[in-house]
Amino acid sequence: MDIKFNREAYTKVFNDLEKYRDYCRFEGKVFNEKALYNKEDPNWEAYQKHQGWLRAKARNAGRKFNNRRN
Repeated sequence: MDIKFNREAYTKVFNDLEKYRDYCRFEGKVFNEKALYNKEDPNWEAYQKHQGWLRAKARNAGRKFNNRRN
């Protein structure tokens, strides 16, 4: 019997855990490993919103916004 390990899945989980730990450390949040992928945890929700903000910031990096309407 040969057991196949899904290396990509393990790598993704550990990378996500590392990113979440860094977010909690820099933002002063309480780090709890059980909160990873738990949509009901407030810290995980805040992390997801932060990730969305970073994606939006990267998307809009080269754009110039004209806030004055003539």
